[in-house]
Amino acid sequence: MNRASRLLAAAGVALAGIAAPAAFAPAAAQAIPNTDPGKFVDAIADRGFGALKGNRQAARGQFRALLAQHFAVDAIGDRLIQQWRPKISQAQYAAYKAAFPNFIIGTYADRLYDYSGADLKVVRVQNQGNGAAVLSTVTRPGARPVNVIWSLTKVGNAYKVNNLTVGGVNLAMSQAADFNSYAQRNGFDALVEFMKKRG
Repeated sequence: MNRASRLLAAAGVALAGIAAPAAFAPAAAQAIPNTDPGKFVDAIADRGFGALKGNRQAARGQFRALLAQHFAVDAIGDRLIQQWRPKISQAQYAAYKAAFPNFIIGTYADRLYDYSGADLKVVRVQNQGNGAAVLSTVTRPGARPVNVIWSLTKVGNAYKVNNLTVGGVNLAMSQAADFNSYAQRNGFDALVEFMKKRG
C-alpha cells in the first residue's frame, strides 16, 4: 500500500498511548477514567508509554484488549470501507470485520516501540456535541514535537477514540484511501486476505 510507511510512523506516535498492559500496573491503578476527555487521553498515554518498556509479547496481547475497550473499533472499521459496504455481501463484510482488529495490531503494534521514551502532554480539549477533540503534543529525545489530535466519541457515558490525526495525517482518511486503492486493484476478497496476512 503506497502510504504504508507514513501511516506506520504516524500511528506509532499515537497508538503508543494505548499499549499499556494491565500486568505492568497495580490493580488499583488499572481503571482508566473515560468520562473526562482530557483525563482519558492523559491516563492512556501515561500508562502506555511506561508499559512499552516491558515484554513485547505481553504488550501485544494487552494492546488487543485495550483496543477493543477504548477505541470505537466497529465504527472505525465501517468508516474505512464506507464506499464498499453497499457492494459487498454479508459474508464478505463479516470476514472483513473479523480481520480488522488483528490487522490494526499487526500493522502498528511493533512500531510502538520506537516511542518507548516519549511523553504526551494534553494541550487543549474542545467539546464537540457528543464527542470531543483532544489536542496533545508528543515529545521524545532527539526528535521534534508532534501534534496529535484525538477525536473522541461518547458511547453511553464513556469516551472512545474514533480517529487520530498525527502531524497533520488523518489516519482514518489515509487508511480508507489505501483500502479503497487495494480493493479497486485486486478486489475486496483480496483486501481481506491481505489484512489476515498482516494480522
